[in-house]
Amino acid sequence: MTTSTALFELTDTRRAEMHELYRHLHTHPELSMQETNTAAFIQQKLDVLGLDTFICGGTGVVGILRNGTGPVVGYRADTDGLPMKEDTGLEFASTATGTLADGTAVPVMHGCGHDTHMTVALTAAQLLSENLDAWSGTVVFIFQPGEETAAGAKAMIENGLWDKAPKPEIIYGQHVWPGLSGTVNISSGTAMAMADSWKITVHGRQAHGSQPEQSIDPIVLGAHMVVRLQTIVSREVHPMKSAVVTVGTFHAGLKENIIPATAEFSVNVRTFDVDVRTRVLDSLRRILHAEADASGAPAPEIEEISSFPRCYNDPASADSLISEFQAALGEDCVNVVPPVMGSEDFGLLAEVLEVPSVYWMFGAYTQERLDAETPLPGNHSPYFAPDIEPTLSTGLRAALTSLLSRVGRSGAAL
Repeated sequence: MTTSTALFELTDTRRAEMHELYRHLHTHPELSMQETNTAAFIQQKLDVLGLDTFICGGTGVVGILRNGTGPVVGYRADTDGLPMKEDTGLEFASTATGTLADGTAVPVMHGCGHDTHMTVALTAAQLLSENLDAWSGTVVFIFQPGEETAAGAKAMIENGLWDKAPKPEIIYGQHVWPGLSGTVNISSGTAMAMADSWKITVHGRQAHGSQPEQSIDPIVLGAHMVVRLQTIVSREVHPMKSAVVTVGTFHAGLKENIIPATAEFSVNVRTFDVDVRTRVLDSLRRILHAEADASGAPAPEIEEISSFPRCYNDPASADSLISEFQAALGEDCVNVVPPVMGSEDFGLLAEVLEVPSVYWMFGAYTQERLDAETPLPGNHSPYFAPDIEPTLSTGLRAALTSLLSRVGRSGAAL
């Protein structure tokens, strides 16, 4: 079923409520898989609206809005913040703190915009619950924790998400990004890359700096590994394929005249193609072991930090939604774009059910700010602060457009 339009006009009171909700969520971020207060807040909001709710995956929340017979559609919003100190200068800036897994105390902020995602999803649930004549079916709202660590979708699935909630025929999701507010970017087919992160521990032999012949220097060995890894993309991946290999950290030693026993570095790999991913990861492992063997060192330890699945937009579903977006937002406000190297665990929610999913971006900044000489901060910046409007209203319209494209009653409108 379809609706003639997904456009609607928020009253001043309702818009003010949405803005206040955003400010509250922005001020109270929590780290990945620690979103206890956030989950309680979301569940309370959904309970008031009359949704059936349950906690899933530790700190995830599922809200089921039933309204007669019709399709079952899923909509996902992520909930976690980042371990960084906010420097936006906003009067409602976060001063929250959290504790990492290793016990380190850190400041926390919504530096990736997940506060906007929660605000949009909660407001969409409210509007749908108050306008039952406009649609028919079931909407499953998934407030997912731990997106930043690729832990949340997996945790919810392993905790029985699709045993407890109705199985949707399609799942939608979106993400704010530092583009023009009022617009959306959407891809048909692959939307975002797979990402694999490893921690590598290189084992050598400790010695005094004056006696290098007594050592197996893990810093030199690690340096050879780092340099050699860069040849994977340039010499082992087909020139028409895409891959990125990044060494993001390297730690070794405590004093300049001591050759340490170990070195540690981390690697991040991003690919669009499953076969390319397999090739790159196999090559990565081969090079790490071969370089250690060449230095007479023990085999390195390889620990998986995270693994993000491919974010794939079902082409037929994406093309249909593009048309819906163009009708709702205006053709000039809908950009069909190639995939990006960013990563998401959103795709796993639909992948395990073998149902389609569609994911898109909505802009964060007004044209005036984009035209300013100072470059604007992107996601994961301590300065990331989307313009509240028209960012939130656009995200809300996009969310409702996607949902009503499946459950809307013909001729009805919000």
